[in-house]
Amino acid sequence: MKLSEFDYILPKELIAQYPVKEREKCRLMVLDRANQTVSHKTFEDIAGYFKKDDCLVLNDTKVIAARLFGKRKTGGKVELFLLEKKNPICEALVRPSSRLKEGEKITLESGDDVEVLDRGEVGRRVKFNRSLDDILKESGHIPLPPYIDRIDGASDKDDYQTVYGVKEGATASPTAGLHFTRELIEEIRDQGAGVQFVTLHTNYGTFAPIKTSEVEAHKMHKEYFELSADTAKFVNETKKNSGKVFAVGTTTTRLLEYCASLSSLTLSEVEGFSRNDGSLKGYTDILIYPGYQFKVVDHLITNFHLPKSTLLLLVSAFAGKEFIFEAYRQAILKRYRFFSYGDAMLIL
Repeated sequence: MKLSEFDYILPKELIAQYPVKEREKCRLMVLDRANQTVSHKTFEDIAGYFKKDDCLVLNDTKVIAARLFGKRKTGGKVELFLLEKKNPICEALVRPSSRLKEGEKITLESGDDVEVLDRGEVGRRVKFNRSLDDILKESGHIPLPPYIDRIDGASDKDDYQTVYGVKEGATASPTAGLHFTRELIEEIRDQGAGVQFVTLHTNYGTFAPIKTSEVEAHKMHKEYFELSADTAKFVNETKKNSGKVFAVGTTTTRLLEYCASLSSLTLSEVEGFSRNDGSLKGYTDILIYPGYQFKVVDHLITNFHLPKSTLLLLVSAFAGKEFIFEAYRQAILKRYRFFSYGDAMLIL
């Protein structure tokens, strides 16, 4: 399958640089796969699509201040984008990487020194001289994606986090969840639907560009996840009771589908669950593209994604490539806002 088939042209002015002032007031495009129809709502309408015995699954990861700025002894500027949060050595994308020698030290804005080590899987390994938590609190920046053409500001500390994120570790926001308010989640519960949480620390695997011409040849970077026994049981019961599983975002979708693919058994019986509490923790590098048969997720809440990205591959697998590209064509005509701070899509 050619990657070039998943390209499209987006006017630059449709790339959202800031979110709407009220999370739930963004636009919502609703795709009905059964009837091949597209309708236009606002996100606050989404509770009306839930029924008794349905289940909403959210990713409760929390974004860390993963971008750091510093200088070399020569005065040259250096940027570090952490790919993980580990003390005292972790992997980072470093710019300009080619000029930095092993053993060279960078002085951060906080005055701390970072030693550049050898090459890692995709970046450089770096060593911090004290607690990474403290350094990030003092000089870390919110890791806004490069298509948001500005420096992060004070508002991004809240805007780029979901209201329910509690487990620090992500270096990119699970942006489909940015539209939810606590009140909207309660409104969904009032419909008789259950609300469950999983954790996948959104990382390089989610936003890394595909560099192969063939989709199938792309190798995903592994991302850490957690699925509790209670959530697995709840999802299984939802399926057994003919309820619908609504996954919020591609990260939640990949986690649920990966866990289901580990075994032909139900989620709560997946091979690899610990004997203590039945929870599953590990790393996933699942790549979902057209032709994949979904086992768990019935409906998907997502954003509008970059051309030729793994996220666009996933939604194309879920709704069909032709339907997705027709929806994107309409979104451009109707001036929807794209990407992380943009509008939302519900695929039924």
